[in-house]
Amino acid sequence: MDASRVFVRDVKRVVVKVGTAVVTRSDDGRMALGRLGALCEQIKELNLDGYEVILVSSGAVSAGRQRLRFRKLVNSSFADLQKPQAELDGKACAAVGQNGLMALYDALFSQLDLTSAQLLVTDNDFRDPNFRSQLSETVNQLLDSKVIPVLNENDAGCIINKVKVSRDQDSSKQDSSGIFWDNDSLAALLALELKADLLILLSDVDGLYSGPPSDPQSKLIHTYIKEKHQTEITFGDKSRLGRGGMTAKVKAAVHAAVAGIPVIIASGKATDNILKVIKGQCVGTLFHKDAHLWASAKETGAREMAVSARECSRRLQALSTNERKMILLDIAEALEDNEELIKTENDADIAAAQQAGYDRSLVDRLALKPGKISSLAKSIRVLADMEEPIGQILKKTEIADGLVLEKTSCPLGVLLIVFESRPEALVQIASLAVRSGNGLLLKGGKEAKRSNAILHKVITGALPGNVGEKLIGLVTTREEIPDLLKLDDVIDLVIPRGSNKLVSQIKESTKIPVLGHADGICHVYVDKSANMDMAKRVVLDAKMDYPAACNAMETLLVHKDLLQNGGLNELVRDLRSEGVDLFGGPRISALQELNIPATQTFHKEYNTPACTVEIVDNVHAAIEHINQHGSAHTDCIVAEDQKVAEAFLQKVDSAAVFHNASTRFCDGARFGLGAEVGISTSRIHARGPVGVEGLLTTRWILKGSGQIVDGDKGVVYTHKDLPIVS
Repeated sequence: MDASRVFVRDVKRVVVKVGTAVVTRSDDGRMALGRLGALCEQIKELNLDGYEVILVSSGAVSAGRQRLRFRKLVNSSFADLQKPQAELDGKACAAVGQNGLMALYDALFSQLDLTSAQLLVTDNDFRDPNFRSQLSETVNQLLDSKVIPVLNENDAGCIINKVKVSRDQDSSKQDSSGIFWDNDSLAALLALELKADLLILLSDVDGLYSGPPSDPQSKLIHTYIKEKHQTEITFGDKSRLGRGGMTAKVKAAVHAAVAGIPVIIASGKATDNILKVIKGQCVGTLFHKDAHLWASAKETGAREMAVSARECSRRLQALSTNERKMILLDIAEALEDNEELIKTENDADIAAAQQAGYDRSLVDRLALKPGKISSLAKSIRVLADMEEPIGQILKKTEIADGLVLEKTSCPLGVLLIVFESRPEALVQIASLAVRSGNGLLLKGGKEAKRSNAILHKVITGALPGNVGEKLIGLVTTREEIPDLLKLDDVIDLVIPRGSNKLVSQIKESTKIPVLGHADGICHVYVDKSANMDMAKRVVLDAKMDYPAACNAMETLLVHKDLLQNGGLNELVRDLRSEGVDLFGGPRISALQELNIPATQTFHKEYNTPACTVEIVDNVHAAIEHINQHGSAHTDCIVAEDQKVAEAFLQKVDSAAVFHNASTRFCDGARFGLGAEVGISTSRIHARGPVGVEGLLTTRWILKGSGQIVDGDKGVVYTHKDLPIVS
């Protein structure tokens, strides 16, 4: 649950307002039956869970306009149609549409075994204290009977008094006798009058943006702070159909929030946003009377952490090569000195994960097995002994006489790494950040909370005072991530290490460049020319050395000829003898003698002792299968035919492609990188295991002696490559 949404635990009575742009389709203005059905299903679920839901619905005018246009067309002569068409009367449209809208709600709720009731109100009704009392009593009786009250402004029965509330009037002093001017303000008014615990305003966009949602520069505002945002926001067009729009929603939301009722503006086009709001997920834009107290502090905290990491990284870069090397050696020694303490905390995480019923594969990734700390310390020492990566001259060019240009390596800046389960990743990433001179923010999985905390403490404790322990920040809650992902002016690269869902969510939530991989669907193809003893060794190692790893084999492809010569049977037998569960593609599952059940999909990452097996006609079919169903991570061919192997190596479009070697070799330490921040399947500056080089960028240094351009007059460009002297 998002920290800013904890209040939903105490919510019982909810007012949901759905706008015209949500209940109607954008192409022709007809009713959006799918969205209305999803809305009613969510209300049904809340009703079953004991919530009291009051629905305020727009859409009557739009629904009526469609029907009246049709009637007018049917009743018009050809001559009538040639004349200019007058705009249909809004009150007439409302009168026709209200009946159809409520009939639709009644039909949808009836299908869900719910009863709905219609209540039409006018702004003048709320001037009468007796009416307000009767309205509250009626709604309470309906809710006690599990009936869904559906309220709407009676457009057909009144002339709307468009009284605008003065901008400088304190909305906290307004009471329910005020005038409402649309269904947004009606919803806010009803929420106050009926003592609701939450108001949800459903729009056709995801929430309140800093500018028009269509503008790429606009950012979604997760928590509205009046003092900050009311002068920063630029509103776009109002609703395409209703009288309201985002301006009206914000005005209504501010009014309700100041009076003590939290409001969330969210998209009504998503099929489950109401349920997400009730579960406390960070959906839409929140308006809350206390937002200014905690939301601004949270955003400031995230920014301060990132800014501190950048300042410390600049101090780190200013150190000499030997000083940076000593920091790494101190970290390695500190890890070894605290091995028992680290093991104690890791054991506690493992016990908690097992008690919570986590999958075996996750528990395996969580464990720091015997010898792991020593192995990590050794990798850090390898990093320390590497050639200095910062400030290396990569290219040197004489541009003109006495004018020399150098292309040099430099750190990216500040990295945000989000990883799941594996606490060892924290050590690898931190050591790489130190070696490459980058600031670092880390967010590990909650299941490794104690392991990550002690590792972070040990590592930052080894950092010298002239650099500062804030070089490496540890993010402790998931709720901090959305605020960090907004900081594209401070954070330079995000590297997610985890599930496909995690990577996809981060890519969709930030403008910061993202480097990483979603799935690790690795293949081994055994060609007909393969040495079968070698093939069995490679296949078993690729699957069983560490089944939970992202570079473990998930699909085995076998040449069709191996079915005839017994090679396929040998591979199947050996895998089963090691306890591997096999699932087959269409061709292999059809072979009754092998008794391999059919897989549901080829795009499957098991992370357990299980894999998919399929028969292919030749190497070209294997290549096509891998490029179609793989994740561009690591793929291998076992073959003695060099032409076949070369075709595989050239045409498989993956970050790492191997010949006669286990996929488990795809690892930063095994590649000699010292460690890795992750394996990238992206096609940006780094691909495959990402070590120090992947965390560097370049800058240009130009050395002259007073030269000026002056329109290039008198400048003779030589562009001559110069030798780089170490």
